[in-house]
This record gives sequence, structure tokens and C-alpha cells, in this order.
Amino acid sequence: MPQIKRIMVAGGAGFLGSRICENLVEQGHDVICVDNFFTSQKSNVTHLLTQPNFEIIRHDVIHPLYLEVDEIYNMACPAAPGHYQYNPIKTMKTSVMGSINLLGMAKRCKARYLFASTSEIYGDPEIHPQPETYRGSVNTLGPRACYDEGKRAAETLCMDYYRMNKVPVRIVRIFNTYGPRMHPYDGRVISNFIRQAFTGEPITIYGDGSQTRSFCYRDDLVAGIIKMMGCDQVGPINIGNPNEFTIKQLAEIVIEMTESKSKIIYTDLPADDPKQRQPDITLARKHLNWEPTTQLREGLKKTIDWFRGIELSHYRPPTPNF
Repeated sequence: MPQIKRIMVAGGAGFLGSRICENLVEQGHDVICVDNFFTSQKSNVTHLLTQPNFEIIRHDVIHPLYLEVDEIYNMACPAAPGHYQYNPIKTMKTSVMGSINLLGMAKRCKARYLFASTSEIYGDPEIHPQPETYRGSVNTLGPRACYDEGKRAAETLCMDYYRMNKVPVRIVRIFNTYGPRMHPYDGRVISNFIRQAFTGEPITIYGDGSQTRSFCYRDDLVAGIIKMMGCDQVGPINIGNPNEFTIKQLAEIVIEMTESKSKIIYTDLPADDPKQRQPDITLARKHLNWEPTTQLREGLKKTIDWFRGIELSHYRPPTPNF
């Protein structure tokens, strides 16, 4: 009989965190969702409230929290540029102080700790695709640095707690992800394009659209994260879809699949926006026996169908910079 664990998911009402909670609840574990609901939605986890093995705590991880747990998933941090740049100091606090608090809990409880890092630590990469050995090209003084450098510092903390205190840490570097429960106003390219397509607004491309991204469907990514928690590797390990598309290609696919009359318009590229981003997932294949199985059009169909079923008026932009 599989062991039932008490598991905390910080950022558990978010886009990815809520899906992790759902999977863990279905496996029979006792799940504690911790969230401050800055960019998360209560509606992402409302359906779990009737389950006896699920509970929610409204809490900001920059403040200490005392729970008794077996595993900790640290998914807490705004991940879209418009959100994390809105209060950059708070973003750094979430990554750094949040990690200190949760790693301290893991040390005290002897809990396994998974940190959701990001492909953003590679910055505007000079190596393509990006392996975990690449140290990145980040502008430490730029407007994106609060997120990039916060995550890099949090990885450092993970390794120091691992070396000094034997905390069993796991580090995943998450690449661009999409799927149902994306906040319509999270400012990410796929949610922007789908929302604009449905409302008939122009599809806004930053730059000339030649920059590339690799998009991983939510369920594939969450399966990789949960496998990482259960494996014997510290990491970091890249989790993402290596299939690469230009932003212009993505816009054209979204217009086609939504049958939208929206036109594409172009505007200035934001500072430090990466020209290309593609994961090398050799380690994920080797150590996790994982690779994504959902192709872009299949995942976009599920995401577009979800957007069709929601009322945009029920969602408010978390910041003016969505």
C-alpha cells in the first residue's frame, strides 16, 4: 500500500500549483495549499474543498510558517513579467525570503523540498538549446532581474541547505508553460493572444515576431515536476517542451484555431526579452524517464476550449501591468 504523505504546496492555488494539488489529492495524500492569492485564483481549487484530504491556508511565504509536513513544493512567485515587475522588491523577497522560510521548515521537519526554478535564469541565452550546465546571460541591473536573480539566489540557498544541513532538495527549471487555468490577464504570450483573439482586439507582438519560445502543456509539465519530487536527483533538471516556434507562428496558429478576425500588430520589444528559449531535456529523459507528449495544437485546443468556458469579467488583472 502506497504511503500517504502530508504535502504542502506553496503557491498551490496558482496555474501550476493547483494542478499539482489536484494530482496529489487524487493520489490520496493530505495536501495543504498555501497561497496569498496575489496572482492565484480561488476558483482553481474550489472543487477540492469538499475533499477531506485538502485544505487551504491564506499566507505569504515571506513570513515564517510552522507546519508538520513530509514534502514541500515551492511554487510561490509571480511568473509573468507584468506581475513580477509590478513590485520587484516583493518579487525578490518571495524568491529569497520565501525560500529561507520553507527550506527552514524542510530542515526542521526532515521534509523533501522541491523548488520551482525557471528558464529565466538563463537570461538571453548565448547557447541554444540550453542545458543545465549553462550559467546564463542575465542583466543583473535590468527590469527582469528581480525574477531572474531571485530564482538564481533561491537555487543557491537550496544547494547550501543541501550541503550544510542535508535537506533533500530537488530543483526543476521550468520553461514556458500553458494550459487551462492560465490567468487571462497574466500577461504571458499565449493567454494574451487567446484573450485578444476572442475579444477581437489586435494580436500584439513585441518585436518582429522572429524570437522563439518552446511551449509545454501544463499536464506534461506537472507530471515531470511530480516525478522530480520522487526521484533521487537533486538537479537542476530542465522541464519543458523542446519543440520551438516563433512568436509570429504562434499568433497565426491562435488566430486560425479561434477563427478570429483579429489582426497582428507589432510594438517595441521589452528590455532584456530573450531572442530564443529552448530546453535541452536530456537529463529529464535520462533520470525521470520523462518527456512531453502533448503537441502545441493539441494543447492549444484544450486551452482555447477552457477560455471559451470562462467569463473574462470574473477575472481582474492582478496588476495594472498585466
